[in-house]
Amino acid sequence: MSNLRISGLHKSFDGHTVLHGVDLSVERGTLLALLGPSGSGKTTLLRVLCGFEHADSGTIEIDGRRVAGDNLHLPSELRRIGYVPQEGALFPHLSVADNIVFGLPRGQRRAQHRVAELLELVGLAPDYANRAPQQLSGGQQQRVALARALAPSPTLVMLDEPFSSLDAALRLETRQAVADALAAAGATAVLVTHDQSEALSLGHEVAVLWNGKLIQTATPETLYRRPVSRELASFVGEAVLLPGIASSDIARCALGELKLSAPVADGPIDVMVRPEQIHVLHAYDPARDGVPTFDAVVREVTFNGQDASVVLQLLDDDAVIVNANSNANGNAAPLNGTAIRARVPGYRSPQPGEHVRLAVDGEVTGYARA
Repeated sequence: MSNLRISGLHKSFDGHTVLHGVDLSVERGTLLALLGPSGSGKTTLLRVLCGFEHADSGTIEIDGRRVAGDNLHLPSELRRIGYVPQEGALFPHLSVADNIVFGLPRGQRRAQHRVAELLELVGLAPDYANRAPQQLSGGQQQRVALARALAPSPTLVMLDEPFSSLDAALRLETRQAVADALAAAGATAVLVTHDQSEALSLGHEVAVLWNGKLIQTATPETLYRRPVSRELASFVGEAVLLPGIASSDIARCALGELKLSAPVADGPIDVMVRPEQIHVLHAYDPARDGVPTFDAVVREVTFNGQDASVVLQLLDDDAVIVNANSNANGNAAPLNGTAIRARVPGYRSPQPGEHVRLAVDGEVTGYARA
């Protein structure tokens, strides 16, 4: 497989700029997840890479060979790119085997070249070769679509939100099978998705496209722990943003003094904490030596089974809770503190109105305020 280099790529439609000078590198054998919200330009970038659209300016190189740029536009069929569309797009009148070899030269089609090998690669038994696509589940159809994309031994594989039409359980199973097949083939691949968990779990690297601009490319762990902006922090998972003050490598906010994961200029900042970093301690939990805790009351609980999302209100020193969530006159007690969202294991889910303590684990990210 090959590497991919994109430099200064621009694309507009009817005077509206969709891609703003995109620069991107994908190393050989890497699965890059291209992540972004709807309308960010992901599909346009994929179509330009595949040669379905002409770039206005910029260059594209695949394995050192320029395929676009300087008045050059190599046709799609000459770029040696394997393409897996959203719905698989298998031909219903052809068998699985005939679908897999569809893009190969006539002699290889007749010999059903590599069909058994490719079926094994994507985790399907050899007897699937003679089945019709409509006899397969959605996940099996996507595996066949990947086998078809890999059949010509492409230099690059592009996957356009291939799991979006599958139900949750089938999506997890299929995307793992696809990832395993790409790894076994040593493929260089670009997965286009708007699903954050999909990008973080599958991508060796994640590139985030935002309003047509590539704003961060990083490992999944770095992207999640140190997103470059507040907006990206809230897009890639849940984020708790609190006003604070930065001093050296410490952020002071409503949750105490927290260590910053990266330097930020001293002064007013917004402090980003992930909900799972916030530990909810019940009254029966032992004190944690040297770890500051903060009183809070549970306002809402959304139980998801394996975990729960909890909305809490930090209590001011003078706040009083009577009978969990009412005052001495039977009215709701005033809660003047900051609202916090935490994520806890399902078996430790608190009850609305419960008085708890909060503690923060790990480093946080700070964003300077203008």
